[in-house]
Amino acid sequence: FTNLNIGAKPFVPNINAAVFVPGKKAEPAENFPESQEQAPDTNSVVEMTIENPPVLCEHVATEMKGEVPEVVDEVMAEEEPQAKMEEEQVVPVPQASLPEELSSKEEHINVVFIGHVDAGKSTIGGQIMYLTGMVDKRTLEKYEREAKEKNRETWYLWCSQADVAVLVISARRGEFETGFERGGQTREHAMLAKTAGVQHLIVLINKMDDSTVKWSEERYKECKEKLIPFLKKVGFNPKKDIHFMPCSGLTGANLKKSDYDNHPWYTGLPLIPYLDNLPTLTRSGDGPLRLPIVDKYKDMGVIVLGKVESGSVYKGQMLVMQPNRRKVKVLGIQSDEVETELAIAGENVKVRVDSIEEEEISKGFVLCTPDNLCSTGQLFDAQIAIIEYKSIICAGYSAILHIHTCIEEVVIKQLICLLDRKTGEKKKTRFVKQDQTVIARLQTQGPVCIESFKTFPQMGRFTLRDEGRTIAIGKVLKVLE
Repeated sequence: FTNLNIGAKPFVPNINAAVFVPGKKAEPAENFPESQEQAPDTNSVVEMTIENPPVLCEHVATEMKGEVPEVVDEVMAEEEPQAKMEEEQVVPVPQASLPEELSSKEEHINVVFIGHVDAGKSTIGGQIMYLTGMVDKRTLEKYEREAKEKNRETWYLWCSQADVAVLVISARRGEFETGFERGGQTREHAMLAKTAGVQHLIVLINKMDDSTVKWSEERYKECKEKLIPFLKKVGFNPKKDIHFMPCSGLTGANLKKSDYDNHPWYTGLPLIPYLDNLPTLTRSGDGPLRLPIVDKYKDMGVIVLGKVESGSVYKGQMLVMQPNRRKVKVLGIQSDEVETELAIAGENVKVRVDSIEEEEISKGFVLCTPDNLCSTGQLFDAQIAIIEYKSIICAGYSAILHIHTCIEEVVIKQLICLLDRKTGEKKKTRFVKQDQTVIARLQTQGPVCIESFKTFPQMGRFTLRDEGRTIAIGKVLKVLE
């Protein structure tokens, strides 16, 4: 620091200074002149450089003419895509980029087995698990015992998640008639499956190996002919929505493999291959997120269960729970007991959420995105078809409303008009009875997640039940408040 001159003049860059040439020995610092303006040696070098510029300095001379910005722009243009790619890897997957991932996901199909008590639902379900190698014989017997012991009154909640329903019918003499007559579960289950949004119905005529049937084609046709008019009345299209097939749940015949020796008159596919060959179901994968909650529990945080009815949900996503409007964040997703980053429409999932307590969640609440909330209300107009009720129904009548995964008490506030389903004619009425259709105004005790059937069918169709029986089916026309 002995040669440091604290009184030196400020440094002023000289654009005409000589270009540095490697190998040239630098002069000692003390021999430099005080001012660059009085340095003849420097100026002479500059003149020489301009007259005969060395080859190594051509690019430098070009840069000095103001072309630096173009070079920088080219370099930046080359670097920007790489920088963007690095950013995309860090930032959570945005909603716009989901379709590429959706296309790579396998389609899920939800199947529900319904039918009258002792028709053979548990036996068939167990046989399918055994034939596909999911359980052994001992575990199968354990499941059958548990199925008989458990209360299955809440099956409607799980039916609301199904895409395909398998209606199990007993072909045994006397059992079919008992299940199908008024008050039997065959009629009620088929009706509830339709209102729950089931798109396809497979009618499995079981116990064909029974001693009273013996794989009789006549008995098979008899059951089929009695069922078709009722299923058509409920809303199923016999040509497009319904498929009949015979089987034996006890022996497993026609579940995975056909036994044409027993039924040469039926040459269609067995149950499992038929399910595998079903056409692609209509999904709302690119629609707004709707995830009705069917259950909840605590396990290292709050976990909610449900089926993605529309849209998609991914890890790290910010959502809103309706109708309590609580903001939550998705911490994790499980589909088929496997951790995943993304779930799409049609999948049954477990979603771990934060910023909410288990006590604040009820069955029937719906997860949706902040920019597209599902509608909520407690007063709405609906079209109702009375299926089975001995007395008349007037304003003030109360029943239990089942809509998607929500179960709520509802009161008929006003009967607006009777509707003739054949002519579409409307007329005022003070009461409604069995086999009539009415447009009415209903009110729930508290706000529920509800959509008009026209806007969102999965959340706009409902069932009314009273004293353990289904009395009516309906669809929401308009949410008022």
